[in-house]
Amino acid sequence: MISSWRCIGLSGPGLSRSLAASRSLSLKPNFSKLKKIPQPPGFVVGTVNDAYVHPTPNHYEGGYHWTYDRAIAIAMVPMALTPFVAGVEYPIIDTMFCCGLLFHCHSGFKSCIIDYIPRRVYGVWHGLASKLLALGTAVGLYGIYVLETANNGLFDLVKSVWYS
Repeated sequence: MISSWRCIGLSGPGLSRSLAASRSLSLKPNFSKLKKIPQPPGFVVGTVNDAYVHPTPNHYEGGYHWTYDRAIAIAMVPMALTPFVAGVEYPIIDTMFCCGLLFHCHSGFKSCIIDYIPRRVYGVWHGLASKLLALGTAVGLYGIYVLETANNGLFDLVKSVWYS
């Protein structure tokens, strides 16, 4: 085979360099994206004289997520008391309570991800944790749909478990 390359004039060190440069597929895995991002001492980037760079504002992951969480928690109190006063025959209140509880849990876990798996340190793992949380929330929403349509809702499920 090598002699056939030499016959047509494609031999020598230039050929091996051009073949190596054109090969883009590598079967060796690259785990460098999965490692923690090294941080400077004290998390200080730059010098004292550098201008402060403000983080990009994000109202859901910023300071407003606490307000949303408190508003949902306060709104869930009367919805949780409704089945004790009026009975379990109100599917709208049952659905609103289930969705509010799901959003409350989602925002709580999202706060944990933001606090304990920060993007500046963990990079890819932060995004993966956020996507897994979104997937779990979607599965939970589907579970609420099945619970509300196939059965009589969460309040009736708790009532049947309580009295059996």
